[in-house]
Amino acid sequence: MSSSPPADTTARDAHDALDFGPGIAANPQDLPRRASPLEIAMLFSVFVVAACGLLYELAAAALASYLLGDSVLQFSTIIGTYLFAMGIGSWLSRYLVRELPAHFLRIELMVALVGGALPAVLSLVNAYVPTAFHWMLYGTVLVVGTLVGLEIPLVMRILKRNVVLRDLVSKVLTFDYLGALAVSLAFPLLLVPHLGLIRTGLVFGLLNALVAVWALFLFKGELRRYTSHALACLLVIGALIGGLAGADKITSLTEDHFYQEPIVLARSTPYQRIVVTQGKRGTRLYLNGNLQFAQSDEYRYHEALVHPVMSRFGAPRKVAVLGGGDGMAVREVLKYPSVESVTLVELDPAMTDLFKNVPSMQALNSNALNSPKVTIINTDAFQWVQQTEEVFDVIIVDFPDPTNFAVGKLFTNSFYSMLSQHLAASGFAVIQTTSPLIARESFWTVVNTVESVGLTATPYHAHVPSFGEWGFVIASRRPWSLPATLPAGMRFLSLPSLPLLFDFPPDMARVPTEVNRLSNQVLVHTYEREWGKVAH
Repeated sequence: MSSSPPADTTARDAHDALDFGPGIAANPQDLPRRASPLEIAMLFSVFVVAACGLLYELAAAALASYLLGDSVLQFSTIIGTYLFAMGIGSWLSRYLVRELPAHFLRIELMVALVGGALPAVLSLVNAYVPTAFHWMLYGTVLVVGTLVGLEIPLVMRILKRNVVLRDLVSKVLTFDYLGALAVSLAFPLLLVPHLGLIRTGLVFGLLNALVAVWALFLFKGELRRYTSHALACLLVIGALIGGLAGADKITSLTEDHFYQEPIVLARSTPYQRIVVTQGKRGTRLYLNGNLQFAQSDEYRYHEALVHPVMSRFGAPRKVAVLGGGDGMAVREVLKYPSVESVTLVELDPAMTDLFKNVPSMQALNSNALNSPKVTIINTDAFQWVQQTEEVFDVIIVDFPDPTNFAVGKLFTNSFYSMLSQHLAASGFAVIQTTSPLIARESFWTVVNTVESVGLTATPYHAHVPSFGEWGFVIASRRPWSLPATLPAGMRFLSLPSLPLLFDFPPDMARVPTEVNRLSNQVLVHTYEREWGKVAH
């Protein structure tokens, strides 16, 4: 007959059987357990808090890149400022000792109000008090970052009462990172294209406010001024819902004031903000606030861009247009009966969809994008020239100016070297190349970069009233010379006036420059400096 071991011995044996590694004693609290409802609720709050915090950061950086250019610089400085502010918030959390749930609720409401309204407020400031935009941008980022930095330490201290420290840190950080991942994917792919920046900010502000409401119920027994907290939640939610109801009005106020003309179409895409206005001088297209063409004089730009190379080639059959999703350059290309195919490479499908399917936009490019000769490829032009094996008689390069590194890579010697591989031996490429008068060094940097890959560069310029003096560069293996004919119906170009475009007066004459390379992208810095002088 055997006797049962004492209860304390059994517990000790079970305790000793747990292997936590050498030198680490097991603790009964470390045994697996079910998460409490409070723990689940607070961890879900961490997920929402992390998602909202990152969204406000991305919204501020995106808005800054739209309005100030150079997306790399804007995202870098905004993210740096935001992380610094989070560090300040984390440090300040040590001074919040008592009534932690009440502090958490108040901070959620402040984040909801300031962060949710951030895109709307910054847009209004840019439209009506542009000189204060920089101060307001970094001020709000500092405030939101500091508040977000307070949130996670408070959540961890609240949960510490019920969760083992080892589990607490891993769980909180896991949900924090998951929330950041979710919004980082949703922001460019779903939120901005479908809601826009202003409405997205307000929606996520509501999510923060709902976390505060959740805390109101979770900690009902611990909140001393429950009625005041409930009223604050209602006021913040009411303000955010009111903002959502008037989001379109806010957008109209900011953009109408900024563009100074009635807006007839506006779209936010993963790549840019597209705005079309209609005024006394016709239709104008803006990308991220930068004018791309004005109906009153776009023919000057596009005739100068296309016809010097098309006419000189003689009878081009295969043509590629890189950029130029508005179809204006394609319109000019199709004036040559010899053309059999035109390949249009445009990054943003919303651009080609707009100018292919909207009747008022079709009228501007003579319905060129619906021509059976035109093939539209929506992809990054840099990747396309790396992957395609096609060779073209003429390549028209109509990218936006190099305001950031994403566009600047399309003006590098690496890109021009790849481009030359797809140019027929007797073919010509032409590149729009900013203003040789306002951005003189930038213009000649492109010329120097084209020459650095062994191509002959032939620079020229044309006056476009909406832009001023504008520059272009012809790149080829054989020397370019004046064409003998031009298509009928030219409104700007003529054979007698064409030579004048290739004459540079002293204030636009060549200056020494560096080659624009992927490794340094000196052109982006030069462009920002030269055009920044005009803006200020």
